[in-house]
Amino acid sequence: MATRTDAPTRREQILKEAARLFAERGFHGVGVDEIGAAVGISGPGLYRHFAGKDAMLAELLVGISGQLLTGAKRRLAEADGVASEAVLDSLIEGHIDFALDDRPLITLHDRELDRLRDSDRKLVRQLQRQYVELWVGVLREVHPGLAEPAARSAVHSVFGLLNSTPHLGRPGSLPGRGATAQLLHRMARGAFEAAGAE
Repeated sequence: MATRTDAPTRREQILKEAARLFAERGFHGVGVDEIGAAVGISGPGLYRHFAGKDAMLAELLVGISGQLLTGAKRRLAEADGVASEAVLDSLIEGHIDFALDDRPLITLHDRELDRLRDSDRKLVRQLQRQYVELWVGVLREVHPGLAEPAARSAVHSVFGLLNSTPHLGRPGSLPGRGATAQLLHRMARGAFEAAGAE
């Protein structure tokens, strides 16, 4: 979502507005008519694109987990032969892009993951585990003495730090995207350095 530069499709517009509205008012606090109005179509018109709100929620949460994993794999593939520290920096940058550009999805994941069908929730968790393990492998290359459980804990802790962006205030109250991204990057690297120093 955050990395696209071409015009979004109608389906993507619907998902973006659904994510925003679900994050602001909760899944049950938003009707299909409101989502439709946000993108300029009737509520029933949404059913040409999605079976219902449950399908939108599943596509949002499964979709972002898949995008994060795919993006991380791409960054690792592009970094073949590059120093592990640079690979770690690239992973951090990718996650920061998500955390700053797709803040409603973080809120949505925290509040609404349990509303997914079991199969969709399991898929989200599976994708997230794979994403974590990619980070763990890179972190242990940067800090070879770091045990796997400690590396995994460090990765989860850094995700918690980076995914705190919905709590940073309104976008206009932040010091600017670039400055916020740099701050988050320094904090993430600092956390990993502290973990590797033990």
